[in-house]
Amino acid sequence: MAKDYLTMFLPDLEEFREMTEKFHNKEISVPEYKGFSGGFGSYAERGGETHMLRLRMAGGRLTKDRLKFIVDSCKKYGIELLKITTCQSIQMHHLKADILCELMKEAWQAGMISRGGGGDFPRNVMASPLSGVQTNEYFDVMPYAEAAGEYLMEFIKAVKFPRKLKVGFSSSPANEPHATFRDLGFVATPDGTFDVYAAGGLGNRPALGACVARGVSPDQILYHIKAMVNTFVAYGNYENRGRARTRFMQETLGTEGFIKAYNEKLSEVFANESLEFLADEPKIAKKGDGGTIEDGRITAQKQDGLYAVFYQPVGGVLAPQKAAQLYALIRDMDDVEIRLTPAEGLYMINCNSSEARRLLDATNDGANTLFETSVACIGHSICQVGIGDSQAMLAACLKAVRKENFADGVLPQIHISGCPSSCSAHQTAAIGFRGAMKQTPNGPKPAFAVFAGGCDLQNREVIAETGKAIAVDDIPLFLVELGKTIAADNTTYDKWIVNHRDKLDTLISKYTA
Repeated sequence: MAKDYLTMFLPDLEEFREMTEKFHNKEISVPEYKGFSGGFGSYAERGGETHMLRLRMAGGRLTKDRLKFIVDSCKKYGIELLKITTCQSIQMHHLKADILCELMKEAWQAGMISRGGGGDFPRNVMASPLSGVQTNEYFDVMPYAEAAGEYLMEFIKAVKFPRKLKVGFSSSPANEPHATFRDLGFVATPDGTFDVYAAGGLGNRPALGACVARGVSPDQILYHIKAMVNTFVAYGNYENRGRARTRFMQETLGTEGFIKAYNEKLSEVFANESLEFLADEPKIAKKGDGGTIEDGRITAQKQDGLYAVFYQPVGGVLAPQKAAQLYALIRDMDDVEIRLTPAEGLYMINCNSSEARRLLDATNDGANTLFETSVACIGHSICQVGIGDSQAMLAACLKAVRKENFADGVLPQIHISGCPSSCSAHQTAAIGFRGAMKQTPNGPKPAFAVFAGGCDLQNREVIAETGKAIAVDDIPLFLVELGKTIAADNTTYDKWIVNHRDKLDTLISKYTA
């Protein structure tokens, strides 16, 4: 279906090329260019000399063909930085203008249309990364996520949204794609239907989604997408961008009022359109090789004898050389593909035991503890709107913590966002940080506001509140002291925090004073 959209979007590339030239000729401002280029999945980086391109891939499905395109493009254009995002896409960084325009066209022709990857458009549709292979999932949501991703592209040129629209599909209560607090979320249930949540989101004034429907047959999801589009257009705020996200409709209409408005639009869609579809649910015929394998980074699939191998490049930064190595390894492995996670990692799925062992050995340069899987956005050294340098802060924290050799789990996975946009989902983390400035007797210093107590598990969702700011240089010290406190009790963070939230608050106060 993506090829149909290629014909629709290709003529737009000439305008993108012209606007990019105007930007580099200083004929339009940074905000003007940002407002335009975001709709193409691209933003100028800090300093305005280079660009980023965000590739759309519904559900984080990085197939062999897609990975090959990325690897070949990195080699062809000398690309040196790839970033896995918390929306299960890949960003290609430090692109010169002439490279950007050609690369964008080639990506579209390869089936990865970046249109709508940023700006006020439907964004990359998310899904549970192990959907279809996870043992405890309710059912495979990936076919529906992909169908939703294709359908939402219809609105990119047809509808003017107040702001962006994020859609997610969750196959289990792990709720990894945050379906219960997206703009629109489909949550699988044990009876093979979806519960639907809407008008949630992170960032400024975050909100959990309101449950607008239960027991929705999977073949009817497009009705709900169209209803959400119509509700957002009818009731979204077109005057104030700061209040233009869907979650603010719960404030302006009231939660019950929003649910009523949504269902009115849903009734209209059912009355006027025919949007049922049959999902193509893939069947994995591959068999195991008779062997078994166990490791902390290995997940046994529900398909007998098959495994998923987890790999987390630090900070979600995937070296092009590593991408090339992974492609060379999986190229001839039947049915093996990569699934990007909402926490900047990846799984290589459908591996037999010998394949899993080879991939495990090839990825021992990644995260080996829960803390090392910590999430960080690209940060202000590259992002124009970033306040804090998230990647540098994560590197400093990892360096300090590794010296202590804490047992796995003593420190939790932390999430670091460079600004209030919550690109790392810091508001859902056990401990999260957001870029800020801290006033000191010697003047303002770079800092990060601390968040604590977030949780994204279904039916246990908690959005952490903003705390005071800790100076950047003190954050590694804070984490080391926290780790020593927990290690002294011979336990892990998730167990310790149940009865010691007061101790955490006291420690935070020590470093925010």
